[in-house]
Formats: sequence, C-alpha cells, structure tokens
Amino acid sequence: MTTTLPQAAPGETGPRPFATLRHSAVLARRSLVKTTRNPGPIMNGIVTPALFMVLFLYLFGRPVAGTTADYLQYLFPGILVMGAGLAGMISTGSAINLDLKNGVTDRFRSLPISRTAPLLGSVTADILRYLIAVAVLSGIGTALGFRARGGFLDALGAAGLAILFGFCLSWVTVFIGVLVKSAEAVLSFSFIAFLPLQLGSSLAAPTDTLPGWLRAWADVNPVTHVMDACRALLNGTPVANSVGLTLLWSAGLFVVFCPLAVRAYGRQE
Repeated sequence: MTTTLPQAAPGETGPRPFATLRHSAVLARRSLVKTTRNPGPIMNGIVTPALFMVLFLYLFGRPVAGTTADYLQYLFPGILVMGAGLAGMISTGSAINLDLKNGVTDRFRSLPISRTAPLLGSVTADILRYLIAVAVLSGIGTALGFRARGGFLDALGAAGLAILFGFCLSWVTVFIGVLVKSAEAVLSFSFIAFLPLQLGSSLAAPTDTLPGWLRAWADVNPVTHVMDACRALLNGTPVANSVGLTLLWSAGLFVVFCPLAVRAYGRQE
C-alpha cells in the first residue's frame, strides 16, 4: 500500500499553517500500515508483559501477598505500565532508524513537508499501539481475576497515565534511533534500558521490601511512580504524590528528548 503525501501548490514555498499536523497524520497512517504487515514489535510488547504477569503471579503470589488473587491486584497495574512502555521502547526508535538507513527519509526531505512530520507521525501512531497493548493486557488481567476497585473513571485515568508515560518515554528511543547506525543497536538499547527501568521498580513487590541498594534506585525510578499511581487509581487507594510525580517525569522526558530528537533528525543528511 502506497501512502501519498500532499504536494505543494505552485508558488508555495513551505508547509502552510497546520500542514505539519496533517502531514504527521498521513505518516502516522503509514506507520500503522507497516505495523499490520510486521506486527512483531507490538506483539512482543504485549506477549512479554503478559508472560511476566503469569509467571510472577504463580511464582510469587502466595509468598508475597498470601493469595494469587490479592497479588494480582498489586501486580497488574505494574504490568499495564510495562505494556505501554515496552511497546514504545521497542517499535518507535527502530522504525525511525530503518527509514534513515533505507533512504526513506531522503524521500521525505524531497517533499514539501515539515522535517518533524516523520517523527511526529511515528510517535502519534504509537498511541494506538499503546491503546491496543493496554486493552489486550486488561482483558488478560480481567480473565485472571483482576478487578478495578477504584471505579471506571479511575481506571481510565490509570490507562491514560500509562499511555502518557509510554508516549513521552518513546522520545528517548526516537533520539537514540536517529543517532545510532542500526536498528539492532536501538533494540539492544531498549532491552538494556528495559531491565533496570521496569524490573528495578515496585513492579513485583513494594519498594520497602527490597534490599537497600535496590530500594534506593526504585524510589527514584520514574517507572515506580507511574506504577504506584496506576495501582492507587485501579485499587481505589490514596494516590499521595505519585500522580504528580508521574506528570512531572512525563513532562521532563518530553521537554528534554523531543527537541533533542527533532534537532538530531534535522541534522541527518
């Protein structure tokens, strides 16, 4: 399937107002079409958290919480965050890198579109991938016995926080994808970053039960704050400052890495 981008009208020297958003939407559609032909990354972003959920539930459920039912109420919110974050870390940066390597980006530069449109399009398409990951993992969690005790609106808020954080985190891999020379390097970075970020957190157990050195990292790990916020919303418990910290971390990641990625992308020749 071929995606045709809008061409400039005679005498038009650059993108018109709001054209960047329109072009980004076209390129987001292109990214989604590519996903339908190669669903491996998004499937990995769903299957891996699902496997962690099942393994952790039946390995640690009784020792940590006494029953698997109680442990699932604790574990699932962290799995939800893992699904959104992992889906973005794996797919976005490698897709951008492949476009640069295969010459697709050179074709984009020959068109009258903003240089940021390919990045915005790819990251915008990720939002749908996050929604799919969250929906599928929620279905699996419900089938295993998880129940959102905080109410429907709080459940939507938890899903929104997980997706927002995944969206902002994806700009890190976009930046890396522009800088490195191969998609394999992007995947390696994503996997290396995945371990301390996702597992060195409150995912499997409260941070106050962790060894001192690991607790020190988990307490400052932004993923811990996201998981704690989603856990409080889904279980109807006090959120404390976890939602505010999640929003601050998300804003910080976006403000720092989005401009860096755009600038690095613009310098690629």
